[in-house]
Amino acid sequence: MQAYIIRRLIYMFIVLLAVSILSFIIVELPPGDFLTSYIMQLKASGGEIDEAQIIALEKQYGLNLPIYFRYFKWAWNMLHGDLGRSFEWNRPVGDLLAERLPLTIMISLFSIFFVYAVGVPIGIYSAIHQYSIRDYIFTFIGFIGLATPNFLLALILMFSFYKYFGWSPGGLFSPQYEMVPWSFAKFIDMLKHLPVPIIVIGTAGTAGIIRIMRGCLLDELRKQYVITARAKGVGERTLLFKYPVRVAINPIISTIGWNLPAIVSGAAITSIVLDLPTTGNMLYGALMSQDTYLAGSTIMFLCLLTVIGTFISDILLMWLDPRVQYEKSL
Repeated sequence: MQAYIIRRLIYMFIVLLAVSILSFIIVELPPGDFLTSYIMQLKASGGEIDEAQIIALEKQYGLNLPIYFRYFKWAWNMLHGDLGRSFEWNRPVGDLLAERLPLTIMISLFSIFFVYAVGVPIGIYSAIHQYSIRDYIFTFIGFIGLATPNFLLALILMFSFYKYFGWSPGGLFSPQYEMVPWSFAKFIDMLKHLPVPIIVIGTAGTAGIIRIMRGCLLDELRKQYVITARAKGVGERTLLFKYPVRVAINPIISTIGWNLPAIVSGAAITSIVLDLPTTGNMLYGALMSQDTYLAGSTIMFLCLLTVIGTFISDILLMWLDPRVQYEKSL
């Protein structure tokens, strides 16, 4: 167990190193850079800039340095807690992420809880009541949830809430609380705005979990050990939750590593539609403006969530299912 954890930590470091290189290169691949876009916008608005100012700005942003030098400088500073400075915001990237990460993580955790708390019980119910009316209803809702884009569902909910209740669910705060310091009233106002983004972001994940749980549990219920235990008189509830559910839930546990970053990154379009102050919204703006350090650091955060989530999934699988074995040696 200890050797396995050490080996996984080594692999995690290698993956993060590879992703840091690839993300930095990909952000730099499009022609031009942030300064080029800034100059074009300045000229389009009627402003003028001379060559000396351009050279000074290149030196200020470090854009006059080779790409490999800028990467090593960014990576070295990142190891020491400095994620660089955002070109567009003209602020340290760490400060920008610190402002948005708490809200992003809170929305993500609530969304993950919503996905599993709703999807797993419905999947179990559909499996043990196969071909019933409610099974057909849940299956239909699951297909609708998988087929409906999150941003479209967000627009529908925004329209419905505004038309029938006179309330816009966009954002996380009412206008009077957006710029004021945190207080109990602001916290309560945020809780009132949370259900819509949680439902929108978690809908597709919930539909997927329902389908996976239903299919896996149906496979287990048809196996010989279940038939034998039922013939011996084992209670239906005890039989269901002692073995089949524990085995059928393994594929769902293994998806935690994917759901954690997917909910954060996949909510980018939803964040734009609902005007949520999350990292997904900020990442989209950073990629559009080629804000290298902000985009690269945000991608690194998503990658870190992926490797941590996958590691947690593997540990949970080993704990829940003794049949899962890992190599003992390095």
